[in-house]
Amino acid sequence: MKILLHACCAPCLMAPYKHLSKEYDIVVFWYNPNIQPYREYVRRLKAFREYTSRIGAKVIEDLSYPLEDWLLKASLLSKKSNVLRCRFCYADRLYKTAVMAKKISSDYFSTTLLLAPYQKHEIVKEIGEKIGKKVGVKFYYEDMRKWFDEGEGMARKSGIYRQGYCGCIFSEADRYWRDKI
Repeated sequence: MKILLHACCAPCLMAPYKHLSKEYDIVVFWYNPNIQPYREYVRRLKAFREYTSRIGAKVIEDLSYPLEDWLLKASLLSKKSNVLRCRFCYADRLYKTAVMAKKISSDYFSTTLLLAPYQKHEIVKEIGEKIGKKVGVKFYYEDMRKWFDEGEGMARKSGIYRQGYCGCIFSEADRYWRDKI
């Protein structure tokens, strides 16, 4: 069985890839226009490429970066609530992943967003399942948070770049700026 696994970054890919690849043929998918600023996007992409090359993973990259469109939508939703902004971000990336999974005849699609305890886990699951039904590819759900500490340890040990915030400029503000005022 083949899973197209969306990876938000190299550190979050490590433990899920290790465990899932024991049972499934994994193709890793990079699509992350939410990562800002652009130099952060490039830094994470470089770490992703370094790690996937190191482990010999099969990779598909969608390097589209519709910054203005993404920021406009995310900004408007952020004014209403962070949950709406995150829903938009999850849906954008999961939809692209599902479409690619169908294109490559994958049995399932999933995401490493299911690893991080600070992500809105139930929303990721809900959106993934809805998109899977719409596109016609099953969403593979597993609560990957059980591998979070292991993944953190693997990332530290590997020397791969580890970022300090989810990805968008709003999450960076939540992580660094708002706490300091």
